[in-house]
Parts: sequence; structure tokens; C-alpha cells
Amino acid sequence: MKKLLSLVMVIAVFCAAPALAADPIIGTWKLNVSKSKFGDASFTAGTRVYTESDGLYTLKQKLTGADGKEKSSTSTYRAGKEEKQAPGGPGDATVAKKIDANTWDFELKKDGKVVGHVHRVVSADGKTLTVQNSGAKMSGAAGDETLVYDKQ
Repeated sequence: MKKLLSLVMVIAVFCAAPALAADPIIGTWKLNVSKSKFGDASFTAGTRVYTESDGLYTLKQKLTGADGKEKSSTSTYRAGKEEKQAPGGPGDATVAKKIDANTWDFELKKDGKVVGHVHRVVSADGKTLTVQNSGAKMSGAAGDETLVYDKQ
């Protein structure tokens, strides 16, 4: 009986482990400028730091423009919920939709209207983050861009 109970416990631990695995987005990401495609403005450097607590994600982002000026922003999001954002970004609210463990879609809203979309994918190996922006961007301009980041 003890052997059976031990076997059941071992199986339970192995089955639960994938469910408890950390979200692949969590951590620090560095902009890979050579792999990124910029719209109207280019960046020379950038970082993203993602954290999560009780289902609320926080993104702290810094981008350095070709002019040497750094732009910073902080945003929060939660799957399936509209989250208000701090002033200064491209929108005043974000709606996040989790597609799968590595893929999320976001709507950026300003005064209740959608002004931009973000499609974010972490590669299967967890080493590359690709962020496709359309519409309003952090630079304040509108257009499309693809930012590629490497996990640090």
C-alpha cells in the first residue's frame, strides 16, 4: 500500500509540474536591433522586463531612439480584462487576450476607441520574443513595426 501511495504521489508531482511552470514571458528581454523592423523611427537599444503577480502582468519598457533619447513606459495587463494605463503611452487602456502559453494579442485603446494592436510571441525555445505593433506606437506615431528581443 505504501508503494502504491508513493507511486501516486510521484505521478501527481510530474503531472502538476507543467501547470506550475513559469510563464515564458517573465524576465528581462534585450532588443535585437538587427532583427527588428522599424516603421517611421528606429531604435538603437531597448529592454523589456516582465513580472507577474496573481495574474496581473507588469511590463517595464525602455527604448533608445536614433537621437539618443530614451523613452520609458510601464503598463499592466490581465488576460481577458481591460486595464487602465498610466498617462504618456500610446493608449489609456489595454485589453489582453491570451491565445496560448506563448502568444498574446492586445488592443490599445484611447478614449474608448481602439488605436493599436500588438501581437506578441515567445519562441518555443523561450529565447526570442517577437512583438508586432500596428497602429499607435510608443513613439507617438502610427504605423507598423516588428521588434525582436533576446532573453537575458
